[in-house]
Amino acid sequence: MSERIALYAGSFDPPTLGHLDLIVRAVKIFDKVIVCVACNDQKVGMFTTKERMEMLKEMTSDLPSVTIQQFCGLTVEYARQQGAIALIRGLRAISDFEFELSMAINNQKLNSHVDTVCLMPSEPYLFLSSRQVKEIVRFGGSVSHYVTPAVEKHLTRKLKSVD
Repeated sequence: MSERIALYAGSFDPPTLGHLDLIVRAVKIFDKVIVCVACNDQKVGMFTTKERMEMLKEMTSDLPSVTIQQFCGLTVEYARQQGAIALIRGLRAISDFEFELSMAINNQKLNSHVDTVCLMPSEPYLFLSSRQVKEIVRFGGSVSHYVTPAVEKHLTRKLKSVD
């Protein structure tokens, strides 16, 4: 039987405990999980791709079946190149469902061999987003319950360098 590989793509700007929650749960389902920092020319990131990859590597260092990569282009095409059978997506709310359903249908048309697997976040992360984390830090709030200590240090350092 071949290795069951899943791809979890996102901007991860910054990676949160909600992202980690989905990664840990995906590891229980698949033999290997490739976490991909995607290029998105429609989003201006706070962190460089390299910084996001470093933070994800720190967060997943105790998960040997997880690899961190970067890519540009169609996620479903990159999944095919990596031998993945599934795309991992998180569903936080009804609004996520409509977007994710549309993407899943398009991805299925592009590559019928790759399925979309949607995971609901654990309760503490239901309404967590990277955008909210950045906003809380910008206004001096603590995000220790939303990100790892290492990510919080990166956020604080980055925001101090912007001021």
